[in-house]
Amino acid sequence: MANDGKPIKAAPTAKDFKGNIAPDWCPGCGDFGVLRALEMACAKTGREPHEFITISGIGCSSNLPGFINTYGMHTLHGRSLAVATGMKLSNHEMKVIVTGGDGDGYGIGGNHFLHTVRRNIDLMYIVMNNQIYGLTIGQTSPTSRMGMKTKSTPFGSIEQPLNPLALAILSGATYVARGFSGDTKHLSELMYRAIEHNGFALVDVFSPCITFNKDNTFAFFKQRVNKLEEEGHDPTDMQAALQQAMIWGDEIPIGLFYEDTTRDALEDLEPVLQDGAIGRKTDLAITKEQGESIVKQMM
Repeated sequence: MANDGKPIKAAPTAKDFKGNIAPDWCPGCGDFGVLRALEMACAKTGREPHEFITISGIGCSSNLPGFINTYGMHTLHGRSLAVATGMKLSNHEMKVIVTGGDGDGYGIGGNHFLHTVRRNIDLMYIVMNNQIYGLTIGQTSPTSRMGMKTKSTPFGSIEQPLNPLALAILSGATYVARGFSGDTKHLSELMYRAIEHNGFALVDVFSPCITFNKDNTFAFFKQRVNKLEEEGHDPTDMQAALQQAMIWGDEIPIGLFYEDTTRDALEDLEPVLQDGAIGRKTDLAITKEQGESIVKQMM
């Protein structure tokens, strides 16, 4: 009991972040592991569910905000980072999490990805990278391998795949990691560190699509992934991080590739945010009459 006689509230657990709606992903989908890892990571921070907001775009993975107990927004295809930026700047006291897939984030949302990275917005972006468009039933995505046969490339893809880790590092991301949904404990630790990091944090996750991608399966990754933490990698070394990001073959590195704790996040550099969140400043709020006028103009 506390000194004032009130019971001490127990620290949140992963169960506290479990949503009321059960995920409707295909049985065996890698996204189940991502959701579990995220619940564990949020709980480890010691923060309550109402201190987080989860924002997504469109796609199988982008349904995640409906399955976790935080504030949530399901936005437009490829536009989740733009919405998340607005959310963070309006109330930078919130922990902002963005979830999506490789098509949503690196394809349709590629431009927003680059500029959110370079601005160093303080949020965590989880990309469930299954190397295919799953929701639209199996077309190539920006990360599909050359030669991959899909519904949109029946004779094999002729396009060079995007390297999201190298792109993020060179664009100014201050936390760049990659995990595997088949190892939730390791993935959860990467997410936890990303949440606590001050600045833009990318967590790219191998999250196999068991329905449409028969190339990049759980078995494919399980026999190839190796953890950078066990290899003595220095995540403060940008050159070493880029070298690791370029490796793809019989061995594929996962873990924390790069972290820069010396750069300020955009919110730290914006003078108007120094004395509190904009969303809490009543003197900046519009009047009822102004609000009604704006709504009237939009009707």
